[in-house]
Amino acid sequence: MGDEDEKGYRWETEYEKTWEAIREDDEGSLQTSIDDIVHKAKRRRLLEKIGSVRLGMMRHLFLILDMSESMQDQDLKPTRLISTLKLLEHFVEEYFDQNPISQLGMIGTRNKRAEKIAELGGNPRRHVSTLQNTLRNMPGHASREVLIIFGSLTTCDPGNVMETIQTMKDTNIRCSVIGLAAEIRVCKKLCMDTNGLYNVILDENHFKDLLLQHIDPPPATANTEASLIRMGFPHHLLGGSKEKEEMPSMCMCHLDSKTNEGFGGSGYFCPQCKSKYCELPVECKACGLTLVSAPHLARSYHHLFPLEPFKEIPSDMNTEYGNIMCYSCRVDFKKQTVYMCEKCQQIYCVDCDLFIHETLHSCPGCASSRATQQMSKIV
Repeated sequence: MGDEDEKGYRWETEYEKTWEAIREDDEGSLQTSIDDIVHKAKRRRLLEKIGSVRLGMMRHLFLILDMSESMQDQDLKPTRLISTLKLLEHFVEEYFDQNPISQLGMIGTRNKRAEKIAELGGNPRRHVSTLQNTLRNMPGHASREVLIIFGSLTTCDPGNVMETIQTMKDTNIRCSVIGLAAEIRVCKKLCMDTNGLYNVILDENHFKDLLLQHIDPPPATANTEASLIRMGFPHHLLGGSKEKEEMPSMCMCHLDSKTNEGFGGSGYFCPQCKSKYCELPVECKACGLTLVSAPHLARSYHHLFPLEPFKEIPSDMNTEYGNIMCYSCRVDFKKQTVYMCEKCQQIYCVDCDLFIHETLHSCPGCASSRATQQMSKIV
């Protein structure tokens, strides 16, 4: 954030003349320049990832959504609120896909009050009295974060907001803000003091990109505790299972529920105290053991050893490799920028490159070559 202060405001700088980057090719077409700009935009988030740093793998993130009257403005279609909710549906899916052992809570602010909207999968179902009290009691080895979607130009603070910011800083709570209207001084100071990110959206696509910045785990702070976490792998029993008959019971997730949801014989049973839960991951309310499944830990592993970015081969150089196709989707390259894995020397298109780094997290060429070598040794 300090770099932004040194550069000054955007309107104080010179025009960037982005139209000069668009040039005609030998055939008089602008498509080549446009494709190049699109490719660079797609890979920007991939190249901005920081490698070889300690990450906060177990994340506790509260998403605070501004639900005041300003969210009814129509600069985002049909309204700010509806557009935000649509993007958050995608964000929640991506968040739990990339952070399966993390937790997410949602809070809405309106009428000078903060109200709990929902605690999604992976969260302990407990009453949230205040945001500060809840996050202050989170374990020291976990990453404590707040992401605020802010659509208003004013704040309503019952006390001294500077004391609240200092409390967040002292308890290592990382606060980030995405503004939908304009830059606000108090939000900028909040993010600067807590090492968070503060951005103001340009349009709906930019809004989506800013949300996706918060999918990957952030770097851990120097004073974050390093400790071994005791976890349990619960036994999953289906209702019609013949191996063991369980008496129907209420799961620990829905003890306060007024419906029959969570009542039955199926569920995940804690290996330590035999308490039943209907979803994972979760912290056992009876014994405090963190309950996860093996796939959850496996999907979190790629953050520790991320796949190296592929080498970019410009369109004027890929002709040296002859008539080549994408190793993954088998599409012919026609004078376009391609990407090569420096370990297995396989070539990929930009879409497969993004899919491999953001979803698959494993190079198909390297994986298939290792499998071939293992099979040859067996034969």
